[in-house]
Amino acid sequence: MTAALMLWRALPVLILAALWETAARTGLVSEHALPALSSIFAALGGLSAGDLYYHTARSVGRGLIAIVAAIPFGVAAGILIAWYLPVRVLLNPLLQCLYPMPKVALIPLTIIWLGIGDVSKITLIFVGALVPIVMAAFNGARGVDRTLLWTARSLGASEVRLLWEVVLPAALPEILNGIRTAIALAFILIVAGELVIANDGIGHMINMWGEAGHYPGMFAGVIVISAVGFAADRAWVALSAWLTAWRQ
Repeated sequence: MTAALMLWRALPVLILAALWETAARTGLVSEHALPALSSIFAALGGLSAGDLYYHTARSVGRGLIAIVAAIPFGVAAGILIAWYLPVRVLLNPLLQCLYPMPKVALIPLTIIWLGIGDVSKITLIFVGALVPIVMAAFNGARGVDRTLLWTARSLGASEVRLLWEVVLPAALPEILNGIRTAIALAFILIVAGELVIANDGIGHMINMWGEAGHYPGMFAGVIVISAVGFAADRAWVALSAWLTAWRQ
């Protein structure tokens, strides 16, 4: 990628940043509603590296545990729901109820049931991440080419081997897209859970600064979690491309 192309792609962001700074500095927008970018980065620079790394690591750690747990459960559940009618009859109604439900609404319930520690937050993120993975695995498994299934069966493939060597690879692109959606939802739920009740994490920092009226710091927290989320998404896209390179 040439420098000119990189600059062209960055141009909208640079224009937005310039308009943001100008609007805040000239008083077109209240500093409380939209602090100047320079003030936000000054607040970010005022954080000690140790504090920033600690709170970021706590947020990312909760999300990572939940995602890692949700992937095997979600993929297995989605494929089984697609493949076996009794499982579909049993689990599909629950899935259809969970799918449209705003997962943030589960925060009070997870606190009541599991307390205010990490378990409640990780469980909330796990549930939110699980649903798109299940749906993606279900759609991927249902969309497998019937010719592939017929060929594998004619060659004597067992049911387990059929699922592992035919259905799972064929459904992989759909599953990877579902996990990408789950990662985005995980970051939303990380911040939501930490905003409500937490002693650490980026959401806790945003809440603490907001209550103190330190709006540049509050926006700095938003920028940090957004940057981490963007990096996680780009990393997953790159990994997905590598895992599905054989399909090209």
